[in-house]
Amino acid sequence: MTSVSLAQAEKVGNVDVDWLGNDITIEAFADPEVEGVTCHVAYFDRGLIDRLQKGNWFEDPSNSSISCRQTGEITLGDIDRSDEGESVFSERRSVVWKSLRVKRIFDAENNTLIYISHARDVQDGSAKMSLSTIPLFQRQ
Repeated sequence: MTSVSLAQAEKVGNVDVDWLGNDITIEAFADPEVEGVTCHVAYFDRGLIDRLQKGNWFEDPSNSSISCRQTGEITLGDIDRSDEGESVFSERRSVVWKSLRVKRIFDAENNTLIYISHARDVQDGSAKMSLSTIPLFQRQ
């Protein structure tokens, strides 16, 4: 397995969801090893008033959603082809313990790239995840 550099996300949207300052943040990133693929990740960002009311100052919820699409001609780099796949994006969701991760898995049998967003926590894993796929069509 090769060492992979993680993608850098750019904030492209922000949706206010209540008067407490809670938002849904939308970020975009290009897969660093697969040219022509862009992913958008949406996640909940707690506001200051919500943090004051509910405590748990240093942590955001694990919820996230992902959508990846072909945005140019796809060129596969040196990607991990194991069933574990490889991390392409990571962002902290708490001071120490929790992060939002995006992994890419190559489904060779179906010639498809799978992107899964999930929370990574040192102790309490989460079943909250989101999945997006990109079929790799052969040129005629």
